[in-house]
Amino acid sequence: MSVSPVKRQKMESALDQLKHHTTVVADTGDFNAIDEYKPLDATTNPSLILAAAQMPAYQKLVDDAVAYGKKLGGSEEEQIKNASDKLFVLFGAEILKRIPGRVSTEVDARLSFDKEGMIQRARRIIDLYKEVGVGKDRILIKLSSTWEGIQAGRVLEAEYGIHCNMTLLFSFAQAVACAEAGVTLISPFVGRILDWYVANGDKKTYEPSEDPGVKSVTKIYNYYKKFGYKTIVMGASFRNTGQIKALTGCDYLTISPKLLAELSKEHVKLTPTLSVKEAQACDLEKIHLDEKAFRWHHNEDQMAVEKLSDGIRRFAADAVKLERMLKERMFSTENGK
Repeated sequence: MSVSPVKRQKMESALDQLKHHTTVVADTGDFNAIDEYKPLDATTNPSLILAAAQMPAYQKLVDDAVAYGKKLGGSEEEQIKNASDKLFVLFGAEILKRIPGRVSTEVDARLSFDKEGMIQRARRIIDLYKEVGVGKDRILIKLSSTWEGIQAGRVLEAEYGIHCNMTLLFSFAQAVACAEAGVTLISPFVGRILDWYVANGDKKTYEPSEDPGVKSVTKIYNYYKKFGYKTIVMGASFRNTGQIKALTGCDYLTISPKLLAELSKEHVKLTPTLSVKEAQACDLEKIHLDEKAFRWHHNEDQMAVEKLSDGIRRFAADAVKLERMLKERMFSTENGK
């Protein structure tokens, strides 16, 4: 049934309705998008920071990061690493001026299988935020949802009071392990799950309720709520607004500026599809996963194995590109190039 123009003007946009049921997070490093859509929180990753760092508007942040890396000195590699960490923090600090909530900052994906390395890097990032006057209560440290990453999250939460956002999450096993580790938040990837099924199966289109990514997040949400886990479920990596609307009621959803724009122009009635009450009535059984059980259950999910490794490689590749850009800024003029 079509909505009359008068009613449409009165009806809130899909985005505004979504905000009544779900915490909306901006998946971007672009400050303008954050100003426009007014999310509570924001998330960044190496790919988003790489894109933003190449925009003319953000060159001062890049220059400041370069100056910081040089000031600390050390080997070329150390200077670039310090500049890179500083750049992530400078972007995060600027984003925090525009939102009331928290920003997610990612630990280098190349440390995905190094528990101690992730812990050290996370603490370093928190220290850098402290230097610019931002407390750890406003930061979520993003870690890959490998076994090592999940255990790093457990230590950071329990021993250092550092809140973690577990990213690149594709399997139910990853979600269970994260809940048992007591991390603050998980980011199950909806769109990348759909991508895998489209690429590897005969079916090329899915109704939102049948979308494999939507179904994955729904199961995780129901499991967490049924068994009283406090870990926040934040659906991520969306390909269309249908996926987002099908997860109305999820704790958090992190959405790209493009899809935020589409939702702000849509005027359809949104009804929550996820609720604590319905979750508590579902028939899921509670399971416990030690390392061996985790590795086995995760390995049984071909999609999750492939997408986790692919995601780590992609984020690592963008981290390398970002470092190359910083290296050029820091050393090419010195070398007379």
